[in-house]
Amino acid sequence: MSAAEMGQGEASIELEQRPAAARLSVRVKLFQALGALPDTFKTFAFNTFLLLFYSQVLNLPASLASAALMISVVLDAITDPLVGSFSDRLRTPLGRRHPLMYAAVLPLGGTLILLFSPPADLSQWALFGWLLFFSSASRVAMTFFLVPWSALFAELSDDYYERSSIITYRYVVGALGGVAFVWCCWSFIFPASELYEKGQLNPDAYSSFALVLALAVSLTALIATQLTVSQIPRLRQSTATRPFSFLVALQDIRLAMQNRDFLVLFVGLLLASVLTGIIAAFEIYFHTYFWGFSAEDLRWLAIGGIGALIGAALVGPMQKWLDKKDLLLGSMIFSLADGLTIISLRLLDILPANGDPLLLQILVANEVFRMASLSVTIIMFVSMVADTLDAQELETGLRQEGVFSSAIAFSSKAVSGVGVLVVGLLLEHVVMLPTGAVPDAVAPDVVFRLGVFGGLLIPALYLIPFYLATKYRITRKRHAEIQAALRARSPISS
Repeated sequence: MSAAEMGQGEASIELEQRPAAARLSVRVKLFQALGALPDTFKTFAFNTFLLLFYSQVLNLPASLASAALMISVVLDAITDPLVGSFSDRLRTPLGRRHPLMYAAVLPLGGTLILLFSPPADLSQWALFGWLLFFSSASRVAMTFFLVPWSALFAELSDDYYERSSIITYRYVVGALGGVAFVWCCWSFIFPASELYEKGQLNPDAYSSFALVLALAVSLTALIATQLTVSQIPRLRQSTATRPFSFLVALQDIRLAMQNRDFLVLFVGLLLASVLTGIIAAFEIYFHTYFWGFSAEDLRWLAIGGIGALIGAALVGPMQKWLDKKDLLLGSMIFSLADGLTIISLRLLDILPANGDPLLLQILVANEVFRMASLSVTIIMFVSMVADTLDAQELETGLRQEGVFSSAIAFSSKAVSGVGVLVVGLLLEHVVMLPTGAVPDAVAPDVVFRLGVFGGLLIPALYLIPFYLATKYRITRKRHAEIQAALRARSPISS
């Protein structure tokens, strides 16, 4: 059965709900962008602290901790497309997206509190089970919020430029919220003390962190959901003729994967997210053992958020001259060159020594450039996925925002899961960093291996998603042709 045949029967009704490609108000884009904050806070917690907390603070072997987190990602991989397909077909007075977003609020807070505050004196395997269960539960809860929320942006506008603007708002709000959250965590929850010069190794700080994280995630999820309720009338409502089932979900996934441009982006985004997750999971070890930073030092890296704002501000002007694909490829290659250069300079002893204030200043400045490039990469990737939705509608007659957005959501969550698995195995068996290691007592050869594997070899693999991105085919001109064809086919063309 062809893709078009699989969509037949639902297409004519679906097209009747095509919204105009109108410009959105700043207020609408800002309210929608607030939904970036819950996953920003959760991802920071998972990438920065979760593996460190369980392996270095609670002394669970890194390989066991990373295995638990990897299993949770596998479970998450099953729920993401199911929730996406279910959301696409959901019919309620609140539409397809908001009921699931509301339902996620309380489970998110509860699972995150329990994840970062396990009972004392658990055995090794009991601690493994606790980590596995609550990391899985928190991921599933985030799925019920993130997948429907991610689907909203593609429904709000069909315009080639406006979609990038919506994503820019999301990224800027997420970056600003992330900077504020990171600064507060390092300044007030993990400050240095007499017993713990590196505050991130203080076990007593994690109970406070658990409460703050849970409240921040739950409240921002609730606020974002409530403030976007007014947009429900302009969103597409489900017109699916077949009710949701596991078989229908599998058919929806198959249909999405037949879209070549989406498949190229999904595989590239997934690989890039996994690599980003590995590097992010390594980051706290780099800060602690490779660069020798204290919590007071680390909070200054939050200034890098300025770079995210710069990159986001440049997207609009640059997009007038370059296609999204060209911007994506340029930002990806810049990020790769920057990361490899800064680590190489340290390994060659060209940078100032650890403890020299100039080193921190250099890394803060580099963080600004890194975040500027990263913001362009993320905005372009997500905006390009939205453009594949239009091609999908032209080919099949169906809109699959939920299924397509579940791929983005899964990629963002694969960041922490696969990343901590790989990092846990590398730390234990390749880098050979002992559990409970004191930063000043770590052998130089261990630090060197950390730099080579975490700072050079893993980042070099970004060339694979870069190559895949070169195969994307939807240009500005092609997207205009798709939109014209859809408007001509729609019974209520705007």
